Amino acid sequence: MQTTFTPEQLADPSTARSNEILRTCVHCGFCTATCPTYQVLGDELDSPRGRIYLIKDMLENDRPADAKTVKHIDRCLSCLACMTTCPSGVHYMHLVDHAREHIEKTYKRPLMDRLLRWTLSRILPYPTRFRVALLGAKIGKPFAFLMPDARLKAMLAMAPKTIPPVSRNDDPQVFAVPERKMRVALMTGCAQKALNTDINDATIRLLTRLGAEVVIPEGMGCCGALTHHMGKTDESHAFAARNIEAWSREMAGEGLDAVVINTSGCGTTVKDYGHMFRNDPLADKAAAVSAIARDVSEVLLELMGTDRDYATPPRPARDGVGGVPTGRVPENAGAGPMQVAYHAACSLQHGQQIKGAPKDLLKRAGFTVLEPRDAHLCCGSAGTYNLMQPKISGELKRRKVATLEERAPDVIAAGNIGCMMQIGGAASVPVVHTVELLDWATGGPVPPAIAAHEPGAPRAAAAPPRLR
Repeated sequence: MQTTFTPEQLADPSTARSNEILRTCVHCGFCTATCPTYQVLGDELDSPRGRIYLIKDMLENDRPADAKTVKHIDRCLSCLACMTTCPSGVHYMHLVDHAREHIEKTYKRPLMDRLLRWTLSRILPYPTRFRVALLGAKIGKPFAFLMPDARLKAMLAMAPKTIPPVSRNDDPQVFAVPERKMRVALMTGCAQKALNTDINDATIRLLTRLGAEVVIPEGMGCCGALTHHMGKTDESHAFAARNIEAWSREMAGEGLDAVVINTSGCGTTVKDYGHMFRNDPLADKAAAVSAIARDVSEVLLELMGTDRDYATPPRPARDGVGGVPTGRVPENAGAGPMQVAYHAACSLQHGQQIKGAPKDLLKRAGFTVLEPRDAHLCCGSAGTYNLMQPKISGELKRRKVATLEERAPDVIAAGNIGCMMQIGGAASVPVVHTVELLDWATGGPVPPAIAAHEPGAPRAAAAPPRLR
């Protein structure tokens, strides 16, 4: 694609990067085949190719964003399926991030939009505030029909039936092991700490069981992804900077072999810190952090090796007796190992290009892994997308749940809390994190979502023990 940016425009690093990306696009249109919003809406401007034209026109002419451009950029999920499909290597992620930053600086949104976006940016990255908001949403849920805005209804609908108690395992501390194979920092996240504390608990148990010393560093917080995708660059970089400093202190102290992330949406952003801070005084530290950032499945694959089989986990009984967390198939269980429908989170398969590791780990642990049709398509969660674009998100959720459940699984597994909440809101089977299943298979408790779903499952196993 030809561009006509002036030397003055190209002096801006973000514009220079966007120019590089635009010039790699050859208008081939392969991206339209895998774009979820194009599949749902059928509008060329709601495809990556169409959005690239809009972004080029806006940036090249150095003009404020208009309502038309904002509408179609806002409808983008940032699922990055287009990057997996593109034969030319167009780095759409950096381009759309720049476009959103430009929109945030130059476009005045309607009042309700501004209020909603401000509210989300002031609540979701802060676990305590988010917990209070979830409690309020739970109380207001019966009155959702009175809400005049579909987005407000979506926010109330997001409230889970139960809000888990705070896990003290998320407090700054070190989980030591007798024979240390590696030392890792676990990113505990923000929204995940309010929505589902079982994930970090299972991750810590699993990593320490396999010989990794786990550090919860002082000063960590939100990775910055939520505000980053809203175009609020200053806020997102402030969050990221705190994490970079927290992990850098550990790296300079006893050292770190990896920063482990069990929420793939966060992982994609942390792995991009080097780019985000490339022109910042924190550039070197940010690059060093990005270099050791790992999805939990990458670290588990290294710790578990390639030639070890793990005990087959029980298949949930259908006669009301229930399974037991013994690492074997009980006599009263259904035939064969547990059937797990694996949902590949977009941020993991497209953002980080991690596709086989979670499935390989589950198979080696004894589960039967079922892969759905159209696994490359987004479930519609995408950070705050299901709150800001509830109609499109709802249709993508319907399609995703249908393709997962047509495989008749016992359970659905995913590696991202947003996907788990989105799919869990409509699925008829339990939805759990991949690490919860791996923890169970290697000696941990029954994942609470499974124990609660199976009437005969032992309730004592449903509450993971405190690790400290």
